[in-house]
Amino acid sequence: MKKIAVIVVLTGMFAWAVYDLAISSDNTETAQDTQTAEESEFTVEEGSLNKDEDGGTANDESSESGNPEDSTDDSGENADSDTVGLEVGNIAPDFQLETLDGEQVALSDYRGRRVMVNFWATWCPPCRAEMPDMQSFYEDKDVEILAINLTGTESSREGVTDFTNEFGLTFPILMDEDTQVANEYQIQPIPSSFMIDSNGRIQYKALGAMNYEMMVQQFEMMQ
Repeated sequence: MKKIAVIVVLTGMFAWAVYDLAISSDNTETAQDTQTAEESEFTVEEGSLNKDEDGGTANDESSESGNPEDSTDDSGENADSDTVGLEVGNIAPDFQLETLDGEQVALSDYRGRRVMVNFWATWCPPCRAEMPDMQSFYEDKDVEILAINLTGTESSREGVTDFTNEFGLTFPILMDEDTQVANEYQIQPIPSSFMIDSNGRIQYKALGAMNYEMMVQQFEMMQ
């Protein structure tokens, strides 16, 4: 009987040790997972702050969330509305500006065409990074691009001309001399872009630089 009792006690102690070890292991893994998640969130937040300080690379509040699917959903909600506004599905506010070449251009001139309206400045590093992709997009696709320069923030008009020549830009450069259109469109980070369909509706918004793939994707989703 004593041997049996000893065996029972030893077995119980061994089982408890195994159980305690398993619990400790689970707690350690949970703590590590929690720490990893916290570090990922911090990394994302820190990266976002760095982008803002650099002048605004793709902060993708595009279509309110940065998700092309959300762009489609929001558009569907307002598809039958003639409301003029800045939300996805709204009719984009019309404007008229002089181009770098001295011509008068209005957004309404392009009704029936798919248009990318882009707000930019020469002193903005993400704008510089985005321009080659915009030029390729313009050359490759049947799209109109209206690149609105925040001329009121530039040191000179000649600097805009030099910038345009440097990048070989062939789409219209519109001069927002007093940033009136930028204010109407509530532009804060630049570059900012609005993808507007052939009916004049905003289908996508990008607060920050877009790359070529993003431009093509949103273009192909529009009518």
